[in-house]
Amino acid sequence: MLSLALLRSLLRGRRTGLVGGFVALCLGTVILSATALLLTSAGPRVPERYAAAPLLVRGPGTPGEENGFRENRPWSPETAESLVRALASVPGVAAAVPDRAFHAQAVVGGRPAGAHEARSWSVAALAAHRLVAGREPVRAGEVVLDRALGLVPGSPVTLLTARGPAPYTVTGLTDGPGPYVSDGEAGRLGGGVRVIGLLTRPGAPPAALRAAVSRAVREVVGEAGQVLAGAGRAAAESAGDARTRWIGMQVLTAMALLGGFVSVFLVASTFAFRVHQRRREFALLRTAGATPRQVGLIVYGEALAVGVVAATAGTLLGAAVAPGVGEVLVSAGIEPSSFGVRFTPWPLAGAVAAGIAAALLGAWSAARRAARVRPLEALREHAAGGGPMTRTRWITGALAVTGGLSMAVASGSAREDALVNDVLLAAMALIAGLTLLAPVVLPPLVRALSWALMWPKGRSAVGMLAARGAATAVRRTAATAAPVLLTVGFAVLVTGMVRTTAAAYTVEGAAGGATAVLVPDAAPGLSDAALRAASATTAPLPTTVYGDSPLTALGDSGGELDGDAMSVAGSTARDHGWRTGDRVPITFEDGRTVRLRIAAILADAPAEVLVSRDMVRAHDPSALTPEAYVSGPPGRAFPGLGAKTVSVADRAAGEQAEEDRLVWLFTLLLVGVSAGYAGLAIVNTQVMAASARVRDVVVLRLAGATRRQAIAAIAAEAALVTGTGAVLGFAVALPALLGMRAGLAQMAGDSVPLLVPWPAVAAIVGLCLVLATTSSAFFTIATLANGSKSRR
Repeated sequence: MLSLALLRSLLRGRRTGLVGGFVALCLGTVILSATALLLTSAGPRVPERYAAAPLLVRGPGTPGEENGFRENRPWSPETAESLVRALASVPGVAAAVPDRAFHAQAVVGGRPAGAHEARSWSVAALAAHRLVAGREPVRAGEVVLDRALGLVPGSPVTLLTARGPAPYTVTGLTDGPGPYVSDGEAGRLGGGVRVIGLLTRPGAPPAALRAAVSRAVREVVGEAGQVLAGAGRAAAESAGDARTRWIGMQVLTAMALLGGFVSVFLVASTFAFRVHQRRREFALLRTAGATPRQVGLIVYGEALAVGVVAATAGTLLGAAVAPGVGEVLVSAGIEPSSFGVRFTPWPLAGAVAAGIAAALLGAWSAARRAARVRPLEALREHAAGGGPMTRTRWITGALAVTGGLSMAVASGSAREDALVNDVLLAAMALIAGLTLLAPVVLPPLVRALSWALMWPKGRSAVGMLAARGAATAVRRTAATAAPVLLTVGFAVLVTGMVRTTAAAYTVEGAAGGATAVLVPDAAPGLSDAALRAASATTAPLPTTVYGDSPLTALGDSGGELDGDAMSVAGSTARDHGWRTGDRVPITFEDGRTVRLRIAAILADAPAEVLVSRDMVRAHDPSALTPEAYVSGPPGRAFPGLGAKTVSVADRAAGEQAEEDRLVWLFTLLLVGVSAGYAGLAIVNTQVMAASARVRDVVVLRLAGATRRQAIAAIAAEAALVTGTGAVLGFAVALPALLGMRAGLAQMAGDSVPLLVPWPAVAAIVGLCLVLATTSSAFFTIATLANGSKSRR
């Protein structure tokens, strides 16, 4: 029997070899703990503009993924006025303030600046914003602005509205974002009312007041109104904040999943290599009487010890970096400005548990392999390679590769919102499959690449040693090539995705005969005046309309739709049971309902509903055009209109729509995490491989090799293995990129070129090569130095 004292002795004697696993797990737990804290902090917050209102009344429905992050239906103007009167008469209510807003942005120095939603001055009280200079606006043409803009009371200012520039006079400055106009101006220009804020009188009992307000709401609108109080006021967040927060949740979830995937992947590779290095040791333990279960427990014990220490350290470090990561997410637009990290104990405890579980899961396969070692294997030499592929490994590897290739093919017909995820999943499956099949794939690939090391004509002794060592020691080669495969595969995939998507955007623009794109410049969208200045008045105007549910709509200026006519998409007509000629009630953004006649049902419509552009503008005072293709030259600026023209290629490369920008920022963040993680793993596995070759170095020196030749042989093998991992990385990325190109070509309606930024990819491969050769050479130099000291 094997004593526990001997087990503890074995564990203590392997502390140095466990450093690599510790680093991998620690970094993985940093990611897990930080993302867990950020995820639990990513819930909705009370909007700042309602922070001083104890009670809010809003319409039913919450913007979310299920409704495309569209705002809830506004009340009609008559309903809103009746509701305001009823709420103002409730005892204990000091004021009922309807929140009316419209697009307006101050133009300072010829460019739009500051916030872009104007509200009535009464709404400022809901946020506790106050005047710091001047007076409040009382008539049309007067505005109160944020003091940060640097203007003074009495100065003229231009507000850029959805229709175009409008002259105003600054009457005051506030400590809030603004702009604020008079209540009458907001009532005339503002859209529909969705939220009414209530200011209460001092001493009013909260519970009784809320009950009275709820009764008043039911009497006017029935169930079409909700009363929000306390933390529940967070439900009044805007659709834009809800969408941004949802995207942030996807980013954080993907980061956590990727951190877990990379942790298990690298820990499994590290422990598999360690078990192979110690195969003779385990055989000796079996000869001494250890049972297979006890040998497996040694591996699990090492994993548990490393997991506890690494998970605890990583969790504490993750908690320390989480606030900084949160600030980066807000700056990047992945989280709303109200986001902040909330420290609670259970995400940290969960991260520790997940780190330990990742260590044990990563060691599972290695422990099973160690338990199968036979006593007679103590007489064999295991430095060369490993045993044959097991049937389970063959089947699992083949299934993973087949699944990855199938997902790559399926991505050619994937929806636009699912394309990125499908491609990433395909790449992950191929990475796992090629790693499992490494003992079969690596030897022929290494032989094919080794000619460069043995040139000229195989007379390079150093190259020959490196090539034979890499081809023979399959386990060692697989373990050291795995992090390179991961790094290069994800790098090629993501950079190729970005460039190929840019090319697809260019193809789409060229198909319309455009030479430039009119885009917003420091503004959220294009006003009607900007479109007229660029001769792009035919650009559609997007908005949201409401039938039984929110519907995307476009205002078309082609002349085919006028008056009360509208066209609808075929799927929308089927869902609502609409037919050509029907008249259906449609509610617009100002809360008014119009009965429109269905003039046509379109099989391939750009939106769910199409109406005339004039109708959209009449009912939506904040509707803006996101961009417009124009025939003029790029590089034109439109001072005071918040617009400029750029080339189609430049728009595709760096100024895509906000949705695409966030999606690709999310993807690049993922590859940054995986590449940085894998870069450290490259150093770790190279040091472990070099430590396993100490005897090889000694034999080389005894055979007459010089110090330089011994170091060169180890470094050359590291370079060969890095090249092998890079080739496999390309093999992983190529099928996924081809599938994505097919999907983009289908969306663009034309062929799309496959583009990969080869200089950037070459730099990443070069970095992997430098890390691998430098770390292995450094360890070899240290080994030779220690040998020289011991001889002296």
